[in-house]
Amino acid sequence: MSPMQTSTMVEMLTPIWQRVLQLSSVDVDDNFFDLGGDSSLALQLFNEIARAGGRELPPVTIYVAPTIAALAAVLEQPADLRFPPLVLLKDGSTQPPLFVTHGLGGSVIDFFQVVKNIQTSHPIQGMQAKGIDGTEEPFERIEDMAQFYLDAIRQVQPRGPYLLAGYSLGGLVVLEMAQRLTAAGEKVALLAMLDSYPDIRYLSLAQRVRLMARLTTRRAANAMKIPAGDAISLILRPSRQRSLTPRVSYRPPADMPLSPAMQRARECAYLALTRYQPRFYPGKIRFIRAETLTDFPADPSVVWGRLAAKFEVETVPGDHLGIMSTHYEELASAITRYMREA
Repeated sequence: MSPMQTSTMVEMLTPIWQRVLQLSSVDVDDNFFDLGGDSSLALQLFNEIARAGGRELPPVTIYVAPTIAALAAVLEQPADLRFPPLVLLKDGSTQPPLFVTHGLGGSVIDFFQVVKNIQTSHPIQGMQAKGIDGTEEPFERIEDMAQFYLDAIRQVQPRGPYLLAGYSLGGLVVLEMAQRLTAAGEKVALLAMLDSYPDIRYLSLAQRVRLMARLTTRRAANAMKIPAGDAISLILRPSRQRSLTPRVSYRPPADMPLSPAMQRARECAYLALTRYQPRFYPGKIRFIRAETLTDFPADPSVVWGRLAAKFEVETVPGDHLGIMSTHYEELASAITRYMREA
C-alpha cells in the first residue's frame, strides 16, 4: 500500500468516525472502543463505509482493526479478503479460552457489552459466521457450522477441557459442538446456552399448543393497534415463518439496513435452525432464559430437560434481545460465575 493510497483512505474514514462517534476530531491511532464505540456504533460505522467507499466489511472487523490507520490498511487489501472464523474479543492470560457463538445475525459483535463485563482472566474468542464477509457462501446446517468452528478452535486449543457459550441460534451450534467433542473423548467443562431453543416443529405437541395459544393471543392484541390488513397478515402468517427464534439477534435502527452479506448469512442461519433437531446430550447444560417472554416456551426445562443428562436454568432480566443489549451486566455476571465454577 502506497502512502498516497493510505492518505486517501484515511481522508475518507476520518469524517465517518467523527460523525458516528460524534467527536470533533479523531486521531488515526485512536482506538474505536476507547472513544466510546460499541456494537451498535460499529454497525453504523461499517454501513457508512459501505456507502462511501463501496466496500462491505462485517462490523466485527473493528476488533481486528480498531483504529483509522489499521482500518485503512484493511480496506486497501484485495476485495476478496477473508476473515478468520475466530476473533479475539478479550485477551487473557489463563487457559483455556471461552468460545462464544453468535445468534442469527451471524456476528459476534453482539457480544460486545457482555464480553466487556465478564470478569475473567481467560481469553474470550468469538466464533464468526462463514460468509458474513461476503466472500463465501454461508452454511445452511447447524452440523456444518459446528464442524467449521471445531476445526478452528482446535488450532487454538487442541485438547479439552473446553468452555462453550452460545446465544440464540449459537446455543444450538455449541450444543452440536459439545456433542462431537464428547463423542471424541474430550471434556466439555462448560456448555452455556443463552435463551436458545429449537424450531417449533421439534417441540412436543403439548408445548406447541401452549406456545401457539400464547402467540396467537399476543398477535390478536397487537392487531388491535395496527391497520386491519396488516393485522390479518400477521395473524395468518404461514407457520414456517413463525419460528421460535427472532430472525435477527439484534435490531439495527430502521434506517440502517443489513448489508447483503449479513442478510444472506441470516437467511441461511434461519434455514439451519428450521432443519436442526437436537438429540440427547450426555453432559450438563447451563441455560440462561430471558425473564420477559417473547416467541419462546415459558419453561425451558420442559424443552431441554429430557435432552440432557443434567440441566440447570436461571433467569436474567429483559427479553430475548434485551439480555444482550440492555441487561448485559446480569448476563455477564452469570457467565462469570459459570466460568469460575467450571
